[in-house]
Amino acid sequence: MQFKLNDYCEPDFSLDKFVNSPDVILEHAPKDMVAPLGFHATSIFPEYYKIDGKWLLAEDSRMDCVAIYENGKIYVREFRNIRGGDAVVMGRTENCQEGIYVHADCFRSKEQKNQEAFAFRQGRSRETGFSCDYDHINGLLKHEKENGYVVWVLGPACTFDLEARKCFSKLIENGYVHALLAGNALATHDLEAGLLGTALGQDLYTQRPHFNGHYNHIDTINKVNLHGSVANFIEKENIQDGIMYSMVKSEVPFVLNGSIRDDGPLPDVYEHTYDGQDAMRAHLRKATTVIGMATTLHTIASGNMTPTYRVLADGTIREVYFYTVDTAEFAVNKLGDRGSLGARGIVTNVQDFVGNLCKGLGL
Repeated sequence: MQFKLNDYCEPDFSLDKFVNSPDVILEHAPKDMVAPLGFHATSIFPEYYKIDGKWLLAEDSRMDCVAIYENGKIYVREFRNIRGGDAVVMGRTENCQEGIYVHADCFRSKEQKNQEAFAFRQGRSRETGFSCDYDHINGLLKHEKENGYVVWVLGPACTFDLEARKCFSKLIENGYVHALLAGNALATHDLEAGLLGTALGQDLYTQRPHFNGHYNHIDTINKVNLHGSVANFIEKENIQDGIMYSMVKSEVPFVLNGSIRDDGPLPDVYEHTYDGQDAMRAHLRKATTVIGMATTLHTIASGNMTPTYRVLADGTIREVYFYTVDTAEFAVNKLGDRGSLGARGIVTNVQDFVGNLCKGLGL
Protein backbone atom coordinates (compact mmCIF):
# COMPACT_ATOMS: atom_id res chain seq x y z
CA MET A 1 0.00 0.00 0.00
CA GLN A 2 1.42 3.37 -1.04
CA PHE A 3 1.64 5.71 1.93
CA LYS A 4 0.66 9.34 1.46
CA LEU A 5 -0.01 12.07 3.98
CA ASN A 6 -3.50 13.53 3.81
CA ASP A 7 -3.55 17.09 2.46
CA TYR A 8 -4.59 19.94 4.73
CA CYS A 9 -7.79 21.63 3.58
CA GLU A 10 -7.55 25.30 4.57
CA PRO A 11 -10.78 27.17 5.42
CA ASP A 12 -12.31 29.26 2.64
CA PHE A 13 -12.02 32.66 4.25
CA SER A 14 -14.02 34.25 1.40
CA LEU A 15 -17.22 32.65 2.71
CA ASP A 16 -19.76 35.01 4.26
CA LYS A 17 -19.42 33.51 7.73
CA PHE A 18 -15.72 34.46 7.80
CA VAL A 19 -16.13 37.85 6.13
CA ASN A 20 -19.04 38.87 8.36
CA SER A 21 -17.54 37.47 11.56
CA PRO A 22 -16.63 40.01 14.25
CA ASP A 23 -13.14 40.20 15.68
CA VAL A 24 -12.59 38.14 18.81
CA ILE A 25 -13.07 39.81 22.16
CA LEU A 26 -9.88 39.97 24.22
CA GLU A 27 -9.90 40.50 27.98
CA HIS A 28 -6.97 40.77 30.36
CA ALA A 29 -6.27 37.93 32.78
CA PRO A 30 -7.08 39.30 36.27
CA LYS A 31 -4.10 37.56 37.91
CA ASP A 32 -1.54 34.81 37.42
CA MET A 33 -3.08 31.39 36.68
CA VAL A 34 -6.58 32.87 36.23
CA ALA A 35 -8.49 33.50 32.98
CA PRO A 36 -11.40 35.95 32.74
CA LEU A 37 -14.86 34.37 33.09
CA GLY A 38 -16.12 33.30 29.69
CA PHE A 39 -12.65 32.47 28.27
CA HIS A 40 -12.34 30.22 25.22
CA ALA A 41 -10.88 26.74 25.84
CA THR A 42 -8.88 25.19 23.02
CA SER A 43 -9.47 21.82 21.35
CA ILE A 44 -7.27 19.29 19.52
CA PHE A 45 -8.17 20.82 16.14
CA PRO A 46 -6.69 23.79 14.24
CA GLU A 47 -8.30 26.98 15.53
CA TYR A 48 -8.41 30.38 13.86
CA TYR A 49 -9.04 33.69 15.59
CA LYS A 50 -10.07 36.91 13.86
CA ILE A 51 -8.04 39.88 15.05
CA ASP A 52 -8.00 43.25 13.26
CA GLY A 53 -9.87 41.63 10.36
CA LYS A 54 -7.33 38.83 9.86
CA TRP A 55 -7.71 35.16 10.73
CA LEU A 56 -4.75 33.89 12.77
CA LEU A 57 -4.02 30.20 13.35
CA ALA A 58 -2.83 29.04 16.77
CA GLU A 59 0.31 27.32 15.49
CA ASP A 60 1.18 25.38 18.65
CA SER A 61 -1.88 24.12 20.48
CA ARG A 62 -3.15 21.60 23.02
CA MET A 63 -6.50 20.65 24.49
CA ASP A 64 -8.20 22.46 27.40
CA CYS A 65 -5.91 25.46 27.44
CA VAL A 66 -6.29 29.21 26.94
CA ALA A 67 -5.66 31.20 23.76
CA ILE A 68 -3.64 34.36 24.37
CA TYR A 69 -2.87 37.13 21.84
CA GLU A 70 0.65 38.47 22.19
CA ASN A 71 3.04 40.23 19.78
CA GLY A 72 0.83 39.61 16.77
CA LYS A 73 0.42 35.85 17.35
CA ILE A 74 -1.88 33.45 19.15
CA TYR A 75 -0.25 31.41 21.91
CA VAL A 76 -1.94 28.47 23.66
CA ARG A 77 -1.00 28.17 27.32
CA GLU A 78 -1.90 26.02 30.29
CA PHE A 79 -3.66 27.78 33.15
CA ARG A 80 -0.53 27.53 35.27
CA ASN A 81 1.29 29.59 32.64
CA ILE A 82 -1.24 32.44 32.45
CA ARG A 83 0.14 35.73 33.72
CA GLY A 84 -1.89 38.64 35.01
CA GLY A 85 -2.59 41.08 32.17
CA ASP A 86 -2.39 38.48 29.35
CA ALA A 87 -4.85 39.24 26.51
CA VAL A 88 -7.13 36.18 26.66
CA VAL A 89 -9.53 35.16 23.85
CA MET A 90 -13.15 35.17 24.98
CA GLY A 91 -16.11 33.23 23.59
CA ARG A 92 -17.59 29.74 23.55
CA THR A 93 -18.83 29.31 19.99
CA GLU A 94 -16.78 27.65 17.28
CA ASN A 95 -18.18 28.65 13.88
CA CYS A 96 -17.23 32.32 13.47
CA GLN A 97 -20.02 33.75 15.65
CA GLU A 98 -17.45 35.33 18.00
CA GLY A 99 -14.41 35.48 15.75
CA ILE A 100 -13.39 31.89 16.58
CA TYR A 101 -13.33 29.06 14.06
CA VAL A 102 -12.53 25.45 15.03
CA HIS A 103 -11.46 23.63 11.87
CA ALA A 104 -12.38 19.95 12.39
CA ASP A 105 -12.17 17.26 9.68
CA CYS A 106 -9.47 19.23 7.86
CA PHE A 107 -7.43 16.11 7.03
CA ARG A 108 -10.18 13.70 6.02
CA SER A 109 -9.32 11.63 2.97
CA LYS A 110 -11.67 11.31 0.00
CA GLU A 111 -12.65 7.81 1.18
CA GLN A 112 -13.54 9.08 4.67
CA LYS A 113 -15.62 11.95 3.28
CA ASN A 114 -17.60 9.53 1.13
CA GLN A 115 -18.43 7.16 4.00
CA GLU A 116 -22.09 6.44 4.58
CA ALA A 117 -23.65 7.67 7.81
CA PHE A 118 -24.72 4.14 8.83
CA ALA A 119 -22.28 1.24 8.77
CA PHE A 120 -21.46 -1.81 10.89
CA ARG A 121 -18.33 -2.29 13.01
CA GLN A 122 -17.05 1.28 13.06
CA GLY A 123 -15.63 0.95 16.59
CA ARG A 124 -12.22 -0.46 17.49
CA SER A 125 -12.60 -3.83 19.21
CA ARG A 126 -11.14 -7.33 19.41
CA GLU A 127 -13.25 -8.15 16.33
CA THR A 128 -11.64 -5.40 14.25
CA GLY A 129 -9.29 -6.39 11.43
CA PHE A 130 -5.99 -4.50 11.74
CA SER A 131 -4.09 -5.59 8.60
CA CYS A 132 -4.70 -2.23 6.92
CA ASP A 133 -3.58 -0.44 10.08
CA TYR A 134 -0.28 -2.32 10.11
CA ASP A 135 0.34 -1.48 6.45
CA HIS A 136 -0.46 2.16 7.16
CA ILE A 137 1.79 2.36 10.24
CA ASN A 138 4.68 0.70 8.40
CA GLY A 139 4.37 3.21 5.57
CA LEU A 140 3.98 6.03 8.06
CA LEU A 141 7.09 5.02 10.03
CA LYS A 142 9.17 4.78 6.85
CA HIS A 143 8.04 8.31 5.97
CA GLU A 144 8.55 9.67 9.48
CA LYS A 145 12.04 8.20 9.85
CA GLU A 146 13.34 10.94 7.54
CA ASN A 147 10.54 13.50 7.57
CA GLY A 148 8.89 13.48 10.99
CA TYR A 149 9.27 13.08 14.74
CA VAL A 150 7.94 9.83 16.22
CA VAL A 151 7.21 9.81 19.95
CA TRP A 152 6.50 6.49 21.69
CA VAL A 153 4.67 6.22 25.03
CA LEU A 154 5.43 2.92 26.76
CA GLY A 155 4.12 1.03 29.77
CA PRO A 156 6.18 -1.61 31.63
CA ALA A 157 4.47 -4.49 29.79
CA CYS A 158 6.56 -3.49 26.77
CA THR A 159 9.62 -4.98 28.44
CA PHE A 160 8.02 -8.06 30.05
CA ASP A 161 8.46 -10.20 26.94
CA LEU A 162 11.80 -11.26 25.46
CA GLU A 163 10.83 -10.74 21.80
CA ALA A 164 8.93 -7.50 22.42
CA ARG A 165 12.00 -6.04 24.11
CA LYS A 166 14.26 -7.15 21.23
CA CYS A 167 11.89 -5.85 18.57
CA PHE A 168 11.49 -2.44 20.16
CA SER A 169 15.26 -2.16 20.47
CA LYS A 170 15.46 -2.77 16.70
CA LEU A 171 12.96 0.04 16.11
CA ILE A 172 15.16 2.38 18.16
CA GLU A 173 18.42 1.35 16.51
CA ASN A 174 16.95 1.69 13.02
CA GLY A 175 15.71 5.24 13.51
CA TYR A 176 11.99 4.72 14.04
CA VAL A 177 12.00 6.19 17.57
CA HIS A 178 12.80 9.88 18.04
CA ALA A 179 11.73 10.18 21.68
CA LEU A 180 10.40 7.90 24.42
CA LEU A 181 7.95 8.86 27.17
CA ALA A 182 7.54 6.40 30.03
CA GLY A 183 7.45 6.00 33.77
CA ASN A 184 9.83 4.70 36.39
CA ALA A 185 8.56 1.12 35.91
CA LEU A 186 9.36 0.72 32.20
CA ALA A 187 12.97 1.78 32.68
CA THR A 188 13.39 -0.15 35.95
CA HIS A 189 12.15 -3.48 34.60
CA ASP A 190 14.03 -3.08 31.34
CA LEU A 191 17.27 -2.45 33.22
CA GLU A 192 16.43 -5.34 35.55
CA ALA A 193 16.15 -7.54 32.45
CA GLY A 194 19.54 -6.37 31.22
CA LEU A 195 21.16 -6.99 34.60
CA LEU A 196 19.40 -10.13 35.83
CA GLY A 197 17.34 -11.49 32.94
CA THR A 198 14.04 -10.90 34.72
CA ALA A 199 11.21 -8.39 34.83
CA LEU A 200 9.52 -8.11 38.23
CA GLY A 201 11.45 -11.23 39.19
CA GLN A 202 10.16 -13.42 36.32
CA ASP A 203 12.39 -14.87 33.62
CA LEU A 204 11.78 -12.88 30.41
CA TYR A 205 11.35 -16.00 28.28
CA THR A 206 9.89 -18.72 30.51
CA GLN A 207 8.04 -16.31 32.86
CA ARG A 208 9.15 -18.50 35.77
CA PRO A 209 9.83 -16.57 38.98
CA HIS A 210 13.42 -16.51 40.25
CA PHE A 211 14.17 -17.28 43.88
CA ASN A 212 13.85 -13.99 45.79
CA GLY A 213 12.95 -12.43 42.45
CA HIS A 214 10.79 -9.80 44.13
CA TYR A 215 14.09 -8.17 45.15
CA ASN A 216 15.34 -7.87 41.59
CA HIS A 217 13.72 -4.60 40.59
CA ILE A 218 14.60 -2.80 43.82
CA ASP A 219 18.15 -4.17 43.68
CA THR A 220 18.31 -2.71 40.17
CA ILE A 221 17.01 0.69 41.30
CA ASN A 222 19.57 0.65 44.09
CA LYS A 223 22.43 -0.04 41.66
CA VAL A 224 21.29 2.64 39.21
CA ASN A 225 21.17 5.14 42.06
CA LEU A 226 24.66 4.02 43.11
CA HIS A 227 25.97 4.83 39.63
CA GLY A 228 24.02 8.09 39.44
CA SER A 229 22.18 7.69 36.13
CA VAL A 230 20.78 5.15 33.67
CA ALA A 231 23.65 5.83 31.26
CA ASN A 232 26.31 5.31 33.94
CA PHE A 233 24.60 2.11 35.13
CA ILE A 234 24.59 0.71 31.58
CA GLU A 235 28.29 1.45 31.22
CA LYS A 236 29.47 0.32 34.67
CA GLU A 237 27.37 -2.85 34.80
CA ASN A 238 28.18 -3.72 31.15
CA ILE A 239 24.52 -3.94 30.07
CA GLN A 240 24.40 -5.21 26.48
CA ASP A 241 20.74 -5.20 25.47
CA GLY A 242 17.30 -3.73 26.09
CA ILE A 243 15.19 -0.68 25.41
CA MET A 244 17.09 1.72 27.66
CA TYR A 245 20.42 0.35 26.39
CA SER A 246 19.35 1.08 22.82
CA MET A 247 18.05 4.54 23.76
CA VAL A 248 21.37 5.48 25.36
CA LYS A 249 23.49 3.82 22.65
CA SER A 250 21.51 5.54 19.87
CA GLU A 251 21.42 8.87 21.78
CA VAL A 252 17.63 9.05 21.57
CA PRO A 253 16.05 11.27 24.27
CA PHE A 254 13.71 9.82 26.88
CA VAL A 255 11.47 11.35 29.54
CA LEU A 256 10.69 9.27 32.64
CA ASN A 257 7.94 10.59 34.89
CA GLY A 258 7.32 9.57 38.47
CA SER A 259 4.02 8.61 40.06
CA ILE A 260 2.64 8.43 43.57
CA ARG A 261 3.29 4.66 43.69
CA ASP A 262 6.94 4.63 42.58
CA ASP A 263 9.51 2.69 44.53
CA GLY A 264 12.90 4.33 44.21
CA PRO A 265 12.67 6.02 41.79
CA LEU A 266 15.53 5.96 39.29
CA PRO A 267 17.71 9.10 39.33
CA ASP A 268 16.58 10.08 35.78
CA VAL A 269 12.91 10.21 36.78
CA TYR A 270 11.15 13.57 37.03
CA GLU A 271 9.74 13.75 40.55
CA HIS A 272 7.86 17.03 40.08
CA THR A 273 4.68 16.58 38.01
CA TYR A 274 4.84 19.85 36.10
CA ASP A 275 8.56 19.60 35.36
CA GLY A 276 7.83 16.19 33.90
CA GLN A 277 4.85 17.51 31.95
CA ASP A 278 6.98 20.30 30.47
CA ALA A 279 9.63 17.76 29.47
CA MET A 280 6.99 15.58 27.81
CA ARG A 281 5.43 18.50 26.02
CA ALA A 282 8.80 19.61 24.64
CA HIS A 283 8.78 16.40 22.57
CA LEU A 284 5.03 16.32 21.88
CA ARG A 285 5.30 19.85 20.47
CA LYS A 286 7.51 18.38 17.74
CA ALA A 287 5.65 15.09 17.34
CA THR A 288 4.16 14.16 13.99
CA THR A 289 3.34 10.62 15.09
CA VAL A 290 2.62 9.35 18.62
CA ILE A 291 2.21 5.66 19.49
CA GLY A 292 1.15 4.68 23.01
CA MET A 293 1.49 1.05 24.10
CA ALA A 294 0.07 -0.64 27.19
CA THR A 295 -0.24 2.46 29.36
CA THR A 296 -3.68 4.02 29.56
CA LEU A 297 -2.98 7.02 31.80
CA HIS A 298 0.36 7.97 30.26
CA THR A 299 -1.17 7.74 26.78
CA ILE A 300 -4.14 9.89 27.81
CA ALA A 301 -1.72 12.46 29.26
CA SER A 302 0.19 12.52 25.98
CA GLY A 303 -3.04 12.70 23.97
CA ASN A 304 -4.22 15.71 25.96
CA MET A 305 -1.02 17.52 24.97
CA THR A 306 -1.11 16.57 21.28
CA PRO A 307 -3.23 18.40 18.68
CA THR A 308 -4.30 16.84 15.36
CA TYR A 309 -1.99 19.10 13.36
CA ARG A 310 1.54 20.41 13.24
CA VAL A 311 2.79 23.61 11.59
CA LEU A 312 6.19 22.83 10.06
CA ALA A 313 9.13 25.22 9.75
CA ASP A 314 8.20 26.06 6.14
CA GLY A 315 4.62 26.91 7.15
CA THR A 316 3.16 23.65 5.87
CA ILE A 317 0.34 22.25 8.00
CA ARG A 318 0.35 18.47 8.32
CA GLU A 319 -1.59 15.83 10.20
CA VAL A 320 -0.39 14.35 13.49
CA TYR A 321 -1.04 10.61 13.73
CA PHE A 322 -1.88 9.07 17.10
CA TYR A 323 -2.15 5.33 17.78
CA THR A 324 -2.92 3.61 21.04
CA VAL A 325 -2.24 -0.12 21.52
CA ASP A 326 -3.65 -2.29 24.32
CA THR A 327 -5.23 -5.68 24.92
CA ALA A 328 -8.32 -4.03 26.44
CA GLU A 329 -10.95 -2.33 24.28
CA PHE A 330 -11.64 0.00 27.20
CA ALA A 331 -8.05 1.24 27.14
CA VAL A 332 -7.86 1.98 23.41
CA ASN A 333 -11.23 3.75 23.42
CA LYS A 334 -10.62 5.72 26.61
CA LEU A 335 -8.48 8.28 24.81
CA GLY A 336 -11.40 9.24 22.57
CA ASP A 337 -13.59 9.61 25.65
CA ARG A 338 -11.04 12.10 26.98
CA GLY A 339 -11.26 14.30 23.87
CA SER A 340 -8.44 12.96 21.67
CA LEU A 341 -10.85 12.12 18.88
CA GLY A 342 -8.10 11.68 16.29
CA ALA A 343 -6.52 8.71 18.12
CA ARG A 344 -6.81 5.30 16.46
CA GLY A 345 -6.87 2.18 18.63
CA ILE A 346 -5.41 -1.26 18.00
CA VAL A 347 -6.56 -4.07 20.29
CA THR A 348 -3.64 -6.48 20.70
CA ASN A 349 -0.72 -7.22 23.01
CA VAL A 350 2.53 -5.32 22.65
CA GLN A 351 4.68 -8.29 21.64
CA ASP A 352 2.44 -9.05 18.66
CA PHE A 353 2.24 -5.36 17.73
CA VAL A 354 5.97 -4.60 17.71
CA GLY A 355 6.70 -8.01 16.20
CA ASN A 356 4.38 -7.25 13.28
CA LEU A 357 5.96 -3.82 12.85
CA CYS A 358 9.48 -5.25 12.74
CA LYS A 359 8.39 -7.89 10.25
CA GLY A 360 6.67 -5.30 8.07
CA LEU A 361 9.69 -2.98 8.21
CA GLY A 362 12.08 -5.82 7.39
CA LEU A 363 14.00 -5.60 10.69
